[in-house]
Amino acid sequence: MKRNPLITLIIILLVIIIAIIIMNNRVSNTDEQTAKCIGQNSILYTQLGCHACENQKKIFGENYKYLRVIDCFYEREKCDGITGTPTWEISGQKIIGVQSIDKLKELTGC
Repeated sequence: MKRNPLITLIIILLVIIIAIIIMNNRVSNTDEQTAKCIGQNSILYTQLGCHACENQKKIFGENYKYLRVIDCFYEREKCDGITGTPTWEISGQKIIGVQSIDKLKELTGC
């Protein structure tokens, strides 16, 4: 039985689109309570123009608003000792780089 190449192409594209949708949902898969808990137990230092900071923001999606964020471009006086962004401050410890929700839950006890 011969398959129509157009039908095969459409099926492949649908599978790719579904996979992208699933991956996007996983990337920003944090609930409001978890984001609030992480926000109460940490400070996130970012900087205008920081691509990694944007990636960190995407992980939280709409719940990013619950984080305590200091933008070192605008609030330099609050960023003494920050050598790169994003940097998380948790229990007095500085963790540089984009962190997963699971890692942040572990570090903050959320």
